[in-house]
Amino acid sequence: MKVAIASDHGGLVLREEIKNLMDEMGIQYEDFGCECESSVDYPDYALPVAEKVASGEFDRGILVCGTGIGMSIAANKVKGIRAALVHDVFSAIATREHNDSNILTMGERVIGAGLAREIAKAWLTTEFQGGRHANRVNKITAIELGK
Repeated sequence: MKVAIASDHGGLVLREEIKNLMDEMGIQYEDFGCECESSVDYPDYALPVAEKVASGEFDRGILVCGTGIGMSIAANKVKGIRAALVHDVFSAIATREHNDSNILTMGERVIGAGLAREIAKAWLTTEFQGGRHANRVNKITAIELGK
């Protein structure tokens, strides 16, 4: 698995925690920034990750900002992206099993590092169930394509 990861200034600390987790899990990733504590615009970091995942260059993406909301909204503007804002382990598992989410977003100001690691680990290790869920994901794709 190859993961693209990024954050804005509000998600720097949590992004580093998730990178450490992926190092421990032996998951390959590329960090798309940001590298500063001064205010930056989250769409500038969400877009490159979403485009890399949508193109297939990366299997999944993880985005972190203060709440996770802005990153989720921005990433979901890219066709083929199913970004899920998650702040609990149950939802992390469900969004992989049922929605085949390909980007996880979290908020550093909402959850702590320990819970974020649990969420990311669950999301990274859970597979899409397919079956009846595939039909639903296909309907989402049809909406994107204007069908």
